[in-house]
Amino acid sequence: MPVSPWIELRLWQQFLAVAEELHFGRAAARLHMTQPPLSQAIAHLEALLGLKLFDRTQRSVRLTAAGGALVPQARDLLARAQALPAFARASADGRAGRLRLAFVSTVGFDVLPGWLRAFREQYPKVELELLEATGDVQLDGFERGDIDMGFMLHSPGFAPLGLACRCISREQMVVAMPEQNPLAHAPGLALKDVLGLPLVIFPRRILPSLHDAIFTMYHASGQLPRVAQEAIQMQTIVNLVSAGLGVAWVPESVRHFQRPGVVYRCIGMSATPCVPECETSLVWSAKSNNPALQRFIAFVAQILR
Repeated sequence: MPVSPWIELRLWQQFLAVAEELHFGRAAARLHMTQPPLSQAIAHLEALLGLKLFDRTQRSVRLTAAGGALVPQARDLLARAQALPAFARASADGRAGRLRLAFVSTVGFDVLPGWLRAFREQYPKVELELLEATGDVQLDGFERGDIDMGFMLHSPGFAPLGLACRCISREQMVVAMPEQNPLAHAPGLALKDVLGLPLVIFPRRILPSLHDAIFTMYHASGQLPRVAQEAIQMQTIVNLVSAGLGVAWVPESVRHFQRPGVVYRCIGMSATPCVPECETSLVWSAKSNNPALQRFIAFVAQILR
């Protein structure tokens, strides 16, 4: 395959001046040069492209079809080239660039939509690449260098090792129950009544600290969890509860996901043993040199203040 010729921006500037003036003399004056070198430059550009850009007579200069088609492209090219220095400066201080952000689904029910909207309004030149991913997938992504930062769910104090971390929220786990279960609307719901029901839960590999906390609550009550089904996404877990497969322990923020046939019940902090709490943290590699990452960290810190 033949290699396309490299054409300097100066030639495109000269082409655009002639295309807009349709007069070599006026175009040369606009470019602060004499007419012969300008005519030679256009002839050189046409030779590089292998086609005519202008039809010339002694009385007039007209664009060919190919020349006319190139005018908006040349304008765009020169405008983007002119904007490059400002973009480079913005990228260096994080006001432009790319940020690859992973998140667990529970953040999407709560803070994430509003935060993303506000960040995009404040930094419109930062390109956000979003990836919904469980904690185990995020850890693999950090190891491969595929993501810059992520929102992760975990038990309090169990943020991933080896990553910088900022706690975003702490909330109690609530129980999602099928609406048709008589206990769903019972006053004074007791923990012991819930623990005897079939359980829908996420696999331990995706959220080990919270999985262990839930199982510890069962064991402390002398119960063995009756796992009816495992599912990865919180939406799927809630949908399985709606289908009557069992109950599920979910972060309180999941209440925002209103699914017909599901009732969310809070057991209360006085329950014995205690119902687990969970934390959501913003995590990132402390070794990252991405300025847009630092902008997002500062943005989140400002919101939390």
